[in-house]
Amino acid sequence: MTKEEVLQKVRLIITKHFDIEEEKVVETLNIKEDLGADSISIMEFVLELEDEFGTEISDEDAEKIETVGAAVEYISANL
Repeated sequence: MTKEEVLQKVRLIITKHFDIEEEKVVETLNIKEDLGADSISIMEFVLELEDEFGTEISDEDAEKIETVGAAVEYISANL
């Protein structure tokens, strides 16, 4: 799976989970600051990523995923 394909899937998850327009989901988008996500929303988002990509994301790694780009990089590296 290419990074672009990963980005598209992450975009769709964020669009649905945070109720935001897809074109606003760019790699620099900060999940906490720009989306106002609290710890529960972030945990749910990480669970959705795990389900979609069939991977496990440790709590330690999940804390490091602050932007859309970071999520794409992490998933691409761990597929």
